Amino acid sequence: MSNSNNIIILVARILLAFMFIFAGFGKLTDPAGTAGMIAGAGMPAATLLTYLAGTFEFVTGVCVLIGFQVRIVGWLLALFCVFTGIVFHLPTVNVPDFPAAANGWINGLNFVNFLKNVTLAGAYIMLATNGAGVYSLDARRGAYAAA
Repeated sequence: MSNSNNIIILVARILLAFMFIFAGFGKLTDPAGTAGMIAGAGMPAATLLTYLAGTFEFVTGVCVLIGFQVRIVGWLLALFCVFTGIVFHLPTVNVPDFPAAANGWINGLNFVNFLKNVTLAGAYIMLATNGAGVYSLDARRGAYAAA
């Protein structure tokens, strides 16, 4: 693989890592909003699940950023994206006392988030399949066969 391709993989990893590092940090430092969404989806132990999700997102984001265990982490993040997309972004939202147009707008944005999650799952599957590239801890450990 050419050096320019490895640089592109590094840039892609940085971009793919940013969202989860940022989101995980947010959940860990201010869990209330996410806990409310989890509780609203009917799931138990919303605060605990928020901290678990925040930790998962932050740690896996850092792993993608530094290129550590990317083949495993890529599959985990792909599954996480599909799961959260189906559970939290695909169902219809109906906020009581909101006008129908506002609920329609919220549902439109929610569906965009579902599509974002499915798209990210594809990116993480590609990362899991192709590996972290030569500019990674996986390559330094010999876990990535550089071409």
